[in-house]
Amino acid sequence: MVTTEDTLPLLPEKPVRPRRRRWWSAVVWLMAIPFVVWAVFRVFGLDSGFPTVQLIAFTPYVAAASLVPLLVALLTKRIWPALVTAIATVALAACVLPRWISDTSPEPQDGPGLRVLSVNMLMGGADAATIVGLVRRLNVDLVAFQEYTPEAKVALDSAGLDDMLPNAVSYPRPGVTGSAVYSRFPVTDLGYRQFPSTFGQAQAGVAVPGAKDLRVESAHPCAPATAHGAGCWERDIAQEPAATPDGTVNLLIGDFNATLDHEKFRALLDTGYRDAADVAGAGFEASWPYDERWFIPGVVLDHVVADKRVGVRQVSVHRIPDSDHKAVFAELVLPKQ
Repeated sequence: MVTTEDTLPLLPEKPVRPRRRRWWSAVVWLMAIPFVVWAVFRVFGLDSGFPTVQLIAFTPYVAAASLVPLLVALLTKRIWPALVTAIATVALAACVLPRWISDTSPEPQDGPGLRVLSVNMLMGGADAATIVGLVRRLNVDLVAFQEYTPEAKVALDSAGLDDMLPNAVSYPRPGVTGSAVYSRFPVTDLGYRQFPSTFGQAQAGVAVPGAKDLRVESAHPCAPATAHGAGCWERDIAQEPAATPDGTVNLLIGDFNATLDHEKFRALLDTGYRDAADVAGAGFEASWPYDERWFIPGVVLDHVVADKRVGVRQVSVHRIPDSDHKAVFAELVLPKQ
């Protein structure tokens, strides 16, 4: 006997997409999207205003972290998220990896040498004895100081800096706006560049024997630490002096409060400068913060920015007690006169 149940036709089962699969796809896309957005901002130079100006400084860390969503997408076989994340990862890597590779320098390597140092004194409190010892050990010819106060001037002189570098353009100011250039070679005081903010820069003509005319500034635009500061920094850095490839050789040495990932800093370089650390393959040598009280990944805010005619032999960073910045040292080769 055949039952009714036996005579019912078998209906095909509808394919059902597992919820787990949809959930994983959503997770992978959510992981990937921030890195894609970051890559777009960095590649197209969209960093402007708060907090973008602050965040873009950490691009090298973001580039490394972008491997995580890429790996997750590959392991879970999410092809489209993997492809999009791979594009973002490659774009970020292309932005940051060149600063790890030493450039082939076409500049003359037999010109006069100049060994320079940048020191942010943290409102004049940096240890003067350490600075003078570093100048002596590295045989430094020229130091650019930022946050150079009257008290810092006294401490440096007492520690013997003026015995080694007797020529100076000195603008000590209370707080963070003081600036100075100390030199082994004769200098001409070219004044104090006053920015729209209260920040400013000592300007010096430096007569290096056998070299072309040289102009040095102790660079220090205001810090983009707040929403107001971001606009202040953008206005200040826009007034940094452009390079003069057919004229005086310019060096900007100091705390730019900027990294190579800031579009406005790259625009300054594009006028005819090079970042010495980038040329030397030392572009990941973080200079800030150097202070045990801070829990922030290190970034490269301090730079030796040199005319493209200047050769670069080496760059290194050095700890200075009681400053939140490391000092940046560069050995340069100047074009002949």
